[in-house]
Amino acid sequence: MPMSVETLHAHLAEAFPDAEIAIDDLAGDGDHYRARIVSTAFSGLPRVRQHQLVYAALKGQMGGELHALALETSAPSAKSGA
Repeated sequence: MPMSVETLHAHLAEAFPDAEIAIDDLAGDGDHYRARIVSTAFSGLPRVRQHQLVYAALKGQMGGELHALALETSAPSAKSGA
C-alpha cells in the first residue's frame, strides 16, 4: 500500500519539528515523491548525512510503502532584507 502525502509529512514533521517541508507527488501514484526539507537539524552536516537523517525518520519504510523519494535538504540560510 502506498504512503500518503499526509503520512510522509507526519513522519518528517515528527523528526524535524522546526522544518519547512514541501512534498510533491511526482507520478500521481502515491509512490514517487520529492521532499524539500529545510531544518536547523541539517546545519553543518554533509548532504549524505542529511539524507541519512531523513531515511531514519521514515522508520524503514523506504522501499516498502514508499518506493521512491527524491530529497532536497538544507539548513535555513540567513535571508537578506533585499
